Amino acid sequence: MAVNQTPTLSQKMVAEIIGTAFLVWVGPGSITTVAFISGGKLPFTYADLGFIALAFAFAILAMIYTIGHISGCHINPAVTLAFAVTKRMSWKDAGSYWVAQLIGAFIGAGLIGLCYGFTQAAQLGYGPTNFSEANTGYLVAILAEAVGTAFLLIVIMGSAVDGRAPAGFAGIAIPMVVAADILVFGPVTNVSLNPFRSLAPAVFQVAFGGTYELPHLAVYFIGPAIGAVLGILIYDYMTREA
Repeated sequence: MAVNQTPTLSQKMVAEIIGTAFLVWVGPGSITTVAFISGGKLPFTYADLGFIALAFAFAILAMIYTIGHISGCHINPAVTLAFAVTKRMSWKDAGSYWVAQLIGAFIGAGLIGLCYGFTQAAQLGYGPTNFSEANTGYLVAILAEAVGTAFLLIVIMGSAVDGRAPAGFAGIAIPMVVAADILVFGPVTNVSLNPFRSLAPAVFQVAFGGTYELPHLAVYFIGPAIGAVLGILIYDYMTREA
């Protein structure tokens, strides 16, 4: 059977829905799993954090090699924003990607509820990112998310977009930078780097009787948006001709 060498926008959207759904189901879902196994024990140990970091890395790795050749495997509206700002994709296509990613994120959060029971998952936590205003505050949280996302975009550009990159290693490098971010500042912001990855679990958690400070979501939109654009601009500066 012939393989379509140029995916249509609708095909790319389906890929982004599937990829984002898998990311949110496995990534935030791993936090629900840890809470379930530990009986809701908090805070998580460093071993728990390592398990969560690996879950995110595995999910991203799998999706890069599965849908990367279809949609580019953005599965993150901040990545899409940076590509649109730097004219690597049209704003029309970016809007379509955002719709697909939002749908996928809510499907992924819904799968967490399906696995653990929607109400029980809300008590265990759907895995939304959060921070402590007493210990961290909005400014520090935004800066942490911005820095983490900037590094993510630099790695994406250097390993997946730049034609000079060694072939085949993007699927390893990109998941590893996400896991590294989680291991370094996981206790500070829980590490989002992805607005919809935070939004959908938070909405499900509140909708089914759990608690979440919804204003905190601003951090996970502002920080990744700033960081993604900054990261891609830094990479462009490093690689432009003198």
